[in-house]
Parts: sequence; structure tokens; C-alpha cells
Amino acid sequence: MGATLRALRALVLLLGFYLLSLVLLAALAGLDVLVFSWGHGPLTLKVGIITVLLGIPVVRGMLMLRTPKGEEPPGIPVTDAEEPRLWALVRELAAAAGTRAPDRILLTGEVNASVSENPRLLGLLPGRRRLTLGVPLLIGLTEAQLRSVLAHEFGHFTGGDTRLSALVVRGRVQIGRVIGQFHAAADEKVAADRARQERASAKRVAKGKKAKQIDTTGVGATYRTMARIYTAYGRLYLRASLSTARGQEYAADLAAARIAGRDATASALREIPVLSTSHDFYVDSYATLGLQARLLPPRGEFFGGFGRLLTAREPELAGLRSELPEEPAGAYDSHPPIADRVRRIEALPADGRTGEATGAALALLSDPARTLGALEDSVLLDELLTYPRAAGWQELLDASMAAGLSSARTPLHHALATYTGKPATLSTLLDVIDDGRLWRLAEQLPLTEEAAAAKGRVFREFVRPALHRSLRTMVLAEFSSRSLLHWEFSWTRPASVRLPGWGSETDDDGPETALEGALEAAVADHPDTERLRALLPPAIQTA
Repeated sequence: MGATLRALRALVLLLGFYLLSLVLLAALAGLDVLVFSWGHGPLTLKVGIITVLLGIPVVRGMLMLRTPKGEEPPGIPVTDAEEPRLWALVRELAAAAGTRAPDRILLTGEVNASVSENPRLLGLLPGRRRLTLGVPLLIGLTEAQLRSVLAHEFGHFTGGDTRLSALVVRGRVQIGRVIGQFHAAADEKVAADRARQERASAKRVAKGKKAKQIDTTGVGATYRTMARIYTAYGRLYLRASLSTARGQEYAADLAAARIAGRDATASALREIPVLSTSHDFYVDSYATLGLQARLLPPRGEFFGGFGRLLTAREPELAGLRSELPEEPAGAYDSHPPIADRVRRIEALPADGRTGEATGAALALLSDPARTLGALEDSVLLDELLTYPRAAGWQELLDASMAAGLSSARTPLHHALATYTGKPATLSTLLDVIDDGRLWRLAEQLPLTEEAAAAKGRVFREFVRPALHRSLRTMVLAEFSSRSLLHWEFSWTRPASVRLPGWGSETDDDGPETALEGALEAAVADHPDTERLRALLPPAIQTA
């Protein structure tokens, strides 16, 4: 479907919203005429008030004259003088795509690239263009892959997709606005009716009568019915407007393959889902590691550490690239499945452009370290920017684990405090175990119905894993509070704990093995804390 036909479809869909609104207003007016012609008294007045209240959200939605502008994501705008190589590449690819280059480049912290345009007269006249480029993409892509990504985005400019989005967005927001107003009115009516019933119930109780059950069934039904009408049209609107968007994605992929090469385009399509998943993992497990200790990574490393993770986990990521996700496209998904897009590109004839521009895309920036630091200042919350910086990732890990252990409250902590009436300390727990009361204490843990009904050895098997985990946490917290713990940082595996003199995890005779054995002995059928006490600091070795 060409740009002209897509524009016509978008316009028809928008006009359909106004037509639906006019039909509903006419129906409400017709109801008023009918009631006033045949009715009289309070009923006539009530119907008139209802139709006016129903018509207000419809009229408000129709009178939204300006297309809402999306909020700009947090990031740093870069000029030609600041990033000449990046701007030169952008202009080169825009010219190759046969379109006007963007007027602005915004670097963000997301694994995404997008283009937008602020056209005038609902897309009939061009406007200022913006390229939004995620720095994680620059970190994870080669220059050839980045060329493909940018060429894809400029393909949307060429097809007129960004200019037509004004029509689509306007209709989508107007429909959503009307639906929201009807639901808000319904919720307000339910709240008012509930408050009325609660007041009446309170008066009954004050008179010694039984309170009536609060029932708001059916309240606000008229508003919700109107909302359902617009919701039904909204679904039609989204399906119709987004179905062509998938075709636009295929067309943009072909433009990318033509400009940047088949292989670069296919590899970029394979790489981006891997980068997205990896970046989510990185942010959750590394970049925000020190927040509990109110500590940030070294400057520039909040985003820059992502490259270290990608390098360390390359063998693992290679496997992910070979497994394309086969998720089906949803009814409202504007992008086709990535597997389908890759197969279409890889089915194109070879163009002999393998191995072009294999250098890291991040090298296009004049000063990557400066950009990574500036991005933190623009993207992170002001509160986070007040946190001190760790000297390195190891310090960040140690501080984070120490903070986590010091505040750890396992189910065993709560059960121990409830059972003994004392603070939930490791020393108190060991005394309970030595007194032979461990399994009575275990009955205070949160239990499944099956575990609660079990007896004897079966019960012990149910609760033993939870006891073992909680006891281990309490032991490590004790070591940590005495600054005896060390955590081994790794980009390729979870952090592992070390004590002074502890060997590797594969040392069968090392202290780690001794600790595991001592923990198992402490929660055995016949608990024994002697081995565990021998490993603990002197202050709590004896009961």
C-alpha cells in the first residue's frame, strides 16, 4: 500500500471517530425529543440530565483540535560539532535512502533506535525530524550493523510513515480520551453510590439493626456501555492502522538491506533482541547492584559496563543469536515477528558485502567515556546522582551484599522472634536447635496445606530446604557484620562468597564444603550445631 492510500485510510479512520460521535450525539438528542414529546414530570428531567452527562465526554473528545505530542525520552542531544563522524554517517545514509536527514540526534539509554517527525496540517506538510539512538546499541553493534539500523529508520522517512503517524496518533488519543472519560464518570458514580450505602449502613448499625451488604452492581452501567462502544471502534481502529505498519517494517528492512547490505541487516535483526534481553539482565543484575547500599558504579560505568558483560558472555550470546524467537504477532503489534523478518532478508541474493565495517559502532563517538558519563547525568534520577560512586565493581558488589545481608529478614527470622519472644539472632537460633526445639520452631514457618498436615519425617522433609536457606543467610549475615566476608565478582556467573582462607568452589575439603556440611548437620533429623559453631566467630561459638 502506497503512502497516498495509507494517508487516505488514516484519514477515513479518523473521520470514522467523528462520525461515530455524531451518531451517538444524534441518538441522545433523539431520545430527548422522544421523552419530552411523550413523557412528563421527574422522568423527563432525569433523562435530559443523563443524556447531557453522556454527551459531554463525546463533545470533549471531538473538540481536541491539536495532535498530542509525545514526550521526548531523557537523553543528550549531540550537535555536528560534538559528534562529526556520527552526523556524517547519518547524512550519508539519509542521502542513500533518498530522504532528508534528521534535524536533531538524541542519544538515550535504551536499546532502541527510532525516528520521528513533527509535521504540520496532519502530515500534509513536513516538519522537523529527530533521530533517537540508544547508546546500548552503539555499545553492542558493529558499525555495519548500525548502518543497517539507521537505514531501516530512514526507510520510514522515505515511505512517509512518520508524517502519517500524526493522523493515526490523533485518532488513537481521541478515542482513548473519550473511553477514559466514560470510565472515570462510571467510577465516580460507583464511589458516590458506595459512600451513600455506607452512610445508610452506619445509621442502621447505630440504631441496633443489621448492616446491609454494600452492592454497587449496575451502577455506572450507562457510562460503561458508552465506553464499550468506543472501545469496539478503538479495536477496529488499531487493527486497521497497525496492520499496514507491519508492511512498512518489511519495506524498511528491504531499504536497509539495499543500503547497508544483506548480511549486515540480517545480523542486526538477530542482534537487537539479544542486546535487549542482555541489557535488561545487565541493568537488573549489575548497573543497579549498589542501589540498596546507596552506591553507584564508577562514572560512565552505569551504561559502559554493558560492553564488559557482552564481551565476557560472548559464547553464551552466540547461542542466543542462532535461536530466533518465533512469537506470533499480536493483533495490535506494529512489528512482524523478528524470525519472519530475518528469514525474508536472508532469502535475498548474496550481495558480496560480507565483512564490511566490522569495528565497534561506539568508536563513531568522539569521546565515548565523556558521552557515557553525560548520559548518566541526563537519564538517571536526580536522587540517584547524589549517591557516591564505587571505586570499582568489586567494591560495589561487597557494599551491596553487605547491605542486603544486614537487612535480610527471612521467614525464619519472623518465626524465631514469634516462637522465642526474643530478637531473631543466630545465637538465639542455635540455642533453640541445641534445646531440641527446631521442629517446633519450624511449625511457625509459612507452610503449604500439605506441609502443615504432614507429620514426623515427612514434615521435616517439607521444611528442611527453607530452614537450610534461612540458616545459611543468617550465618553469612553474621560473618558480614564482622567484616569477614568477601564476594567474588564475575561478569559470567553469579557472585560467589568467600571467607578468609576459603578455597575454590571445587575444593572438596575447603571451608565452603565445611560450611555446607555444618548447615546440613544443623537441620538434620537429629540436629547438631557443633560443626557450625566451630566455624563461627568466637563470640557465638558457645551457647
